[in-house]
Amino acid sequence: MNESEAIEVEIKATADGAIIAPVGEIDLGRAPAFREHLFTAQQKKPRRLIVDLGQVPYMDSSGVATLVEAMQTARRSGSKLVLCNLQARVRSIFEIARLDSVFTIVASADEGLTA
Repeated sequence: MNESEAIEVEIKATADGAIIAPVGEIDLGRAPAFREHLFTAQQKKPRRLIVDLGQVPYMDSSGVATLVEAMQTARRSGSKLVLCNLQARVRSIFEIARLDSVFTIVASADEGLTA
C-alpha cells in the first residue's frame, strides 16, 4: 500500500463499542484501507460503532459505498452504526443521495453514544 492509499484512523473504545475517526479524504484510493479498519472494528461485535467524520473534508462515492457496506454489516449483526461530525461538503453528499434518511447521523460523538 503506498502513501496515497493509506488512511490514518483513530480508534477509541467506548462502553459498548468504538469510535472510529478517519483523518483525510476518503476516495477511491483510500476507501479500501478505510474498509479494512471498519471490518476489523466490526469483527469485535460492538453494540455501537460511531464513525466520526469530523476530520474528513471530502468523500467520494467509494467512501459512501464503504459506509453503506458497514451499515449493512451492522444491521446483520444486530449492532448500530452512527455517523457524526459530518462536514458540510460530506453531509451534502449524503443529502443528495438521500442517505441522510438511511443512516443515523448526529452532531457529535457524545450524541452518538446515546443515539
